[in-house]
Amino acid sequence: MEKAAERLIRYAGINTMSDEKSDSCPSSDNQWDLARAIEKELIEMGLTDVKLDNNCYLTATLESNTPVKSPVIGLIAHFDTSPDMTGENVKPQIITNYDGKDIILNKKEGIVLSPKQFPELLKYKGQDLITTDGNTLLGADDKAGIAEIVTAVEFFLNNPEVTHGTVRLGFTPDEEIGKGADRFNVKEFGADFAFTVDGGEAGELEFENFNAALATLNVRGRNVHPGTAKNQMINALVVVNRFINMMPPEMRPEHTAGYEGFYHLVDINGTVEEATARFLVRDHNRTLFEEKKERLKSIADFLNNIYGEERIELQIKDQYYNMREKVEPHYHIIELAARSMRQAGVEPIIKPIRGGTDGARLSFMDLPTPNIFTGGHNFHGRYEFIPISSMTLAVESIKNIIINAEGL
Repeated sequence: MEKAAERLIRYAGINTMSDEKSDSCPSSDNQWDLARAIEKELIEMGLTDVKLDNNCYLTATLESNTPVKSPVIGLIAHFDTSPDMTGENVKPQIITNYDGKDIILNKKEGIVLSPKQFPELLKYKGQDLITTDGNTLLGADDKAGIAEIVTAVEFFLNNPEVTHGTVRLGFTPDEEIGKGADRFNVKEFGADFAFTVDGGEAGELEFENFNAALATLNVRGRNVHPGTAKNQMINALVVVNRFINMMPPEMRPEHTAGYEGFYHLVDINGTVEEATARFLVRDHNRTLFEEKKERLKSIADFLNNIYGEERIELQIKDQYYNMREKVEPHYHIIELAARSMRQAGVEPIIKPIRGGTDGARLSFMDLPTPNIFTGGHNFHGRYEFIPISSMTLAVESIKNIIINAEGL
């Protein structure tokens, strides 16, 4: 088994699920367990300047061994796994020589990973896969990224005759809840540019992502006895439903792809007296993004006019922006990654991210940070899997990026 795969399996056994309700950093104490384990590993490997700070940001340095002036490269991944599904008691399974048929993840519960639902599985017939046991996520997002970075850097420590410039490693908490870059010290990190290793299928190379906002709708109703409610009751839940029905249905995630933006209803909570709803607002185009936010404000104003008083409060908070405007002026970074992937034997798949990464925030903090693949599929759920061969391609691509950056 490849070293990166061994590391992923070891890391996956440590629960690092982040907590979006927490205001602490990291949001969950268990992220420290993985951070400290990797800190020890990096020190034992022989990296320098290994530092785990008070907020669970771990950094380290692979020192340059060449007199050739070269840029300082950053490699970044995150400890935490999604709070959408438990990361506790993860038990990875290795499916050797996958036969192209259904994979029984959990016989007792009848949980099956099938190419009928996930046809991309058939690309990996004859290969070895790491899967879940059907009860948890796997956590390849982004423990695979960490494992691949560490494995790539270990190569240079074991082969000092291969010359390279300085490489900075950065492992962060809370990316899954949008806080991974909150306390990242770009100046202290000291990289000229960086890559997050946080993508999916082998070959993915991304420097475009959504502009993103969170819209929170609060509705104050009026509750009276239903027997005497005529012209008196204002049901807050009904008002929320009315708000939702005024949003364009074709702009839901299940009806969009590629560069198309969307509104995504995340949750509804409440009673007749008071109700809330949260929406994700997404678009790659900044103008369309602003228009989407204005549409929500117009719906809120319209309903407030109907009810004759300010019963509807809408709060919209921008979360991150499309990194393209910050990365594109440094397009040689993308060319470096693409060339390095081809040398590893994988054709780059340059496409927009229908989501976001720490790299989006970091790019707007003057650290251009596109995203490259880990090789994983179906992140955040029980059907997550990653081919070991794809992890190897990621390691080779990272090694090539480091080598090719010498003298850039």
